[in-house]
Amino acid sequence: MAARPLVARQPNERLQALIQEAGCSNAGLARRVNMCGAEHGLDLRYDKTSVARWLRGQQPRGRAPGIIAEALGRKLGRTVTIDEIGMANGKNLASGVGLQFSPTVLGAIEQVCELWRSDVGRRDFLSGSSVAASALVEPSRDWLISLPDPQVARSAGPRVGAADVAAVKSMTQALTDLDHTYGSGHVRPVVVHYLNSVVSGLLAGSYREAVGRELFAAVARLTELAGYMAVDTGQPGLAQRYYIQALRLAQAAGDRGYGGYVLAASMSHLAAQLGNPREIAQLARAAQEGARGRVTPRAESMFYAAEARGHALMGDAKATQQAAGRAVEALEGADAKSGDDPVWIRHFDEAYLADELAHCHRDLGQATAAARRAEEALAGHPESRARRRAIGLVLLATAQVQQRDVEQACHTGLQAVELLGTVRSGRGADYLEDFQQRLEPFRDEAVVREFGARLELQTAA
Repeated sequence: MAARPLVARQPNERLQALIQEAGCSNAGLARRVNMCGAEHGLDLRYDKTSVARWLRGQQPRGRAPGIIAEALGRKLGRTVTIDEIGMANGKNLASGVGLQFSPTVLGAIEQVCELWRSDVGRRDFLSGSSVAASALVEPSRDWLISLPDPQVARSAGPRVGAADVAAVKSMTQALTDLDHTYGSGHVRPVVVHYLNSVVSGLLAGSYREAVGRELFAAVARLTELAGYMAVDTGQPGLAQRYYIQALRLAQAAGDRGYGGYVLAASMSHLAAQLGNPREIAQLARAAQEGARGRVTPRAESMFYAAEARGHALMGDAKATQQAAGRAVEALEGADAKSGDDPVWIRHFDEAYLADELAHCHRDLGQATAAARRAEEALAGHPESRARRRAIGLVLLATAQVQQRDVEQACHTGLQAVELLGTVRSGRGADYLEDFQQRLEPFRDEAVVREFGARLELQTAA
């Protein structure tokens, strides 16, 4: 039997390119790696010969690749991953990118930056990925039981100050406003490039403890927004990864309230879209438990409304009514304390709650109540919430179909079609598709045929 041929190591061109970019000598990199390792309690004794071996394709064992990436990142002033230095060995290149709730702050930074970089690079395993069912609830468990991060301050890299954090917050608000008006199809590429090109550099910079906490809070919000936009552009598997990382960033910020929001407003709605009603209720209850005593009544209202959505999809009218009642009661008590609300929940007003309750009544087959709540939502949503108003119109049209008022349903549906023509929204298209399926039993009626023809014309346009 012939001996197996030896497999020649391939030169590590990625590492070579980064060393050149950093302007490091082999000896200089070795010294930086040893110093970085000492900060992590490791006694590393690399020299220029060690670096030469790495460049020839040898990979050091244990935690060394992560230390090398961190050392280069400090020199470059941005986060560098083990994938980028050519030492991932399959660890960071698989479809698991972004699906882990990292136990450390450093790991969280590395993972979220790798997610942004992969997204910008349009990695096939991200764009074509489906939602990992096990990762719908597991991150909420990790979030619930994790101890607070004792420290997030960093002493290496460019200085990051309060003005940098304010810039991220302002950018997030501007992008949110554009998304509400024009849909994610127009805005999401801008968000992802900003995260990858600017925000990753801020996370890799140096900052005091207080600034660091504020930075993580701001980045968590923008990361959650990018996840929502992934849902709106028909990429739920990618959205899931963004939501998990937003949850981890909120933990680093020490913001339990926002962590609960990510579970109840983001991950539970993703579960709803995928038809996992049990997970919706679980995620909402995890948000309630994990943020107990740390959120305002307005946020509590949203958490209860999310729970009601899950019960409604499971057909449990009694549990839905109980959770919905708590949501209404909490929001009624929110007005007096509205000044205490953080910015991420201020949008949740009576119109948004009516929208959530309209979904509940629709799913329970309570057509009259669904129509009433949908009308309340439409009356409260301003013109700037174009996508939300379009979804409200579809909800109202659906309720009218359930009431067997098909002619009025098609009239309302056409209003939704016209409004959705002004935005690029996959969610809006999904709602319209559901509405069309509900019209199927009436497909022979002239008004339904006319609606279908108008919809085809709009789609073609």
